[in-house]
Amino acid sequence: MRNRFEQQTSLDIKPIGETPVLLKSRHAIPALVKALLVIYNTESHFKQILDILEERILSGKKKTGRKGLNLWQIFVLAQFRLALNLSYDQLHYMAFSDSTLRQLIGIERESGFKSEDISYQRIIDNVQLLDDETLIRINDVIVKFGHDIFKKKEEEALRVKTDSFVVESNVHFPTDYNLLWDSSRKAVDTISWFTDKYPKIKHWRKLNDWHKSLKNLSRAVGQSSSGGGKDKDKRMKYAGHKYLTKARAFRDKLELSRKDLPIIELIDLSKIVELERFTALINKHIDLVERRIIKGEKIPHEEKLFSIFEEYTEWIKKGKSRPNVELGKKVSITTDHFGLILDYVVMENESDSQIVQSTAERLLSKYVLKSWSFDKGYWHKENKELLSLFVEELIMPKKGKPNKQEIKEEHAPNFKKLRNKHSAVESNINELEHRGLDRCPDKGYHGFKRYIGIGIVAYNLRRIGRELINQELKKQTKIKRRNIKLAA
Repeated sequence: MRNRFEQQTSLDIKPIGETPVLLKSRHAIPALVKALLVIYNTESHFKQILDILEERILSGKKKTGRKGLNLWQIFVLAQFRLALNLSYDQLHYMAFSDSTLRQLIGIERESGFKSEDISYQRIIDNVQLLDDETLIRINDVIVKFGHDIFKKKEEEALRVKTDSFVVESNVHFPTDYNLLWDSSRKAVDTISWFTDKYPKIKHWRKLNDWHKSLKNLSRAVGQSSSGGGKDKDKRMKYAGHKYLTKARAFRDKLELSRKDLPIIELIDLSKIVELERFTALINKHIDLVERRIIKGEKIPHEEKLFSIFEEYTEWIKKGKSRPNVELGKKVSITTDHFGLILDYVVMENESDSQIVQSTAERLLSKYVLKSWSFDKGYWHKENKELLSLFVEELIMPKKGKPNKQEIKEEHAPNFKKLRNKHSAVESNINELEHRGLDRCPDKGYHGFKRYIGIGIVAYNLRRIGRELINQELKKQTKIKRRNIKLAA
């Protein structure tokens, strides 16, 4: 059974609390390790985090079975992954070779003793036990911990800023013809799985030919689409017609032979369901390719799909010249004047202005806000009227042409000062993207939201750790100066 937390008492295990921290370093690891160590040694915060993890991971589980990683090890490994923008392969290597990480998770032994290793798959399986809701609750604990470090006065009100950015999905650029190819090749892979398992299945002897033909025809459509010159439309229609003819024939063969696929084990049934999904996607994209290339229609945006693998992916235009289009999800973050991220939300086909009221409900129930700044995308008359009741200094520039009263308001010295300070949130976003939140490699929407949540928590821990290190270095400097004066 997995333990909540257990630091082994064996003499050969190095204590977690004595993990060394390199103070004079600009690398992310010392700051992260420092923050984690202070949390580990602060009973209240340590207990809160383990309580949240226990509720998510251990709740309802039987107290039997093999021993898994304890909750502290899962938490630390997840933070190292996003604090350093590591792949699971890199994280696995660090868990094998980095003595600081190994001591922090309680598996580093003294020299001369056999070391304990954590397998690659074990790391993946355990880190993926976390979810978005759990990480939001943990982030609230981390923020409170950070305010204990940063704040000079307990009742100090916060100056916050809200902005959004795009976290991209791990997808290729979508077109209807290459999504038709994706659907077809995955159907081929599923049929191949059946023929490998059940060699007596008939009618699929030329499966590799189907794969090769569909791929070549998809490439032909792409080449005619990207090329120029005379009679481009004719070439595209000719290539599209050949591609659609082959795709329809493949679709028809799938539908006719589906009844011949055996269902003996439960996994066979899941593969049949998977095949039906890919067949439906083939049908959808045959229709889209025919309407766009053959009939010359313009496909409405709401009918388009941008990935058959990450179906949550959105086509996002943020008005930037480069990149002008991003494929993923918008994430809105709210930071305070200490640079900590108080709140974040993954937006569901929403504009910036649509999430203001829900964000305000969450923040105003937890914190006292002195000022709150937004960019123009968040402006709406109702948003401004509501927040003006609760926030003393509201910076929400009007989208569009302002009236005389709004011009006077936006040219006030304090408004201009706070609006200029709003740009600090861009540096927070840049750091998040640099540490991994530019593109999510994890699969599925659940994995996407978990990845963002871990990234936010890791960001806050690094920022708190840097402040703790700075405070310790200042103390050391004061002690040195005092000793010099005494010696003189």
